[in-house]
Amino acid sequence: MSAPHIVIVGAGHAGGTAAALLRQYGYGGPISLVGEEPIPPYQRPPLSKAWLKGEADADSLALKPLAFYAENGIDFRPSLRATSLNRGEKTVALSDGSAVSYDTLILATGARAIALPIEGKDLAGILFLRTAADAEALKATVGPGKTLAVVGGGYIGLEVAASGRALGAEVVVLEREARILARVACKALSDFFTGYHEKHGVTFELGCSVVGFEGRDGHVSGVKLADGRVIACDAVVVGVGAHPNDELARDAGLECARGVVVDLDARSVSDPNVFAIGDVAHRPMPIYDRMFRMESVPNALEQAKQAASAVTGRPRPAGECPWQWSDQYDLKLQIAGYAFDVDEILIRGDPATARFAVFHLKGDQVRSVEAINAPPEFMMGKMLILNRKPVNKAKLADTCVSMKEVTA
Repeated sequence: MSAPHIVIVGAGHAGGTAAALLRQYGYGGPISLVGEEPIPPYQRPPLSKAWLKGEADADSLALKPLAFYAENGIDFRPSLRATSLNRGEKTVALSDGSAVSYDTLILATGARAIALPIEGKDLAGILFLRTAADAEALKATVGPGKTLAVVGGGYIGLEVAASGRALGAEVVVLEREARILARVACKALSDFFTGYHEKHGVTFELGCSVVGFEGRDGHVSGVKLADGRVIACDAVVVGVGAHPNDELARDAGLECARGVVVDLDARSVSDPNVFAIGDVAHRPMPIYDRMFRMESVPNALEQAKQAASAVTGRPRPAGECPWQWSDQYDLKLQIAGYAFDVDEILIRGDPATARFAVFHLKGDQVRSVEAINAPPEFMMGKMLILNRKPVNKAKLADTCVSMKEVTA
């Protein structure tokens, strides 16, 4: 009997890591890795930073060299999209008209940027930032003498703004809410980043609604606001969130809840032969007693480990504290956990020094920490969140007390 065939749909960070881990964990059967892009799996966070500034390219960001896949018996199929899934026959139809049969299927289809359904949305120069091709198009557009409009004041938008300024472009950030980062960070952090970006020449338009785009000769030339103003620009980056690419799973009858619902092994709750990992997975978060969909590299890596371990019969990886990061100018923001059900915010350090941490507490337990240039607070914060250890709030607020000594 031939060894079971594992098919991985999606060749991003999650899918590429899963393929490599399966071999690392000793799986000797056939593996197929199907990806929409023409290049092998690569790191995506640098797209909004190093790639835009010309400090990285496809080769330097590749998770593994292209030769790795052939050398390790991984059938890498680039420039192909999965069009349908037949769970009864265990086949995946592909965009070239072919089909691939599987014994185990790993969905790593990621998420796509939300497009604004408004006038002028199809003009050239309106860009997103999800792929290397997106980053290359943006890099070719921005520079000295150009104005870049960023729609959305989230982390991606702010990273693009910082890179745009580094390239010499004028940058204006347009945010619907009254403050940037309104959906993902507390006001103290929003105020800090607003001030820091303004010092670097970024302009903000807050509480504004984008209703359309104006163009000249088929290329965007301005962003229309609800109050009648038009913000002139040479390019636009839209960064207002992402949708999970779970249509393949939904159409095949897998349970989805804004993402494929999976268990602690990253296995679909609807089909034991199907796993879902990364941005497309709606997964358990035991330390918060809830289900959630996460968009981060650490989550992609963790779920790749979960799926590869389950397939190869290894013990389930130990539970982790979710985390993510954002680099802007000389700032490194590291975030541990999520601020679910918190009742107090405590700031350790002075934001004016650009080295501080914001702790989100529920009672005397840390639920999340946002650390700016503060590695000890981030690292210890992760441990406090994961182990649910109570803290002494007075000690936590006192920078003279080591983070190792803040527990109650």
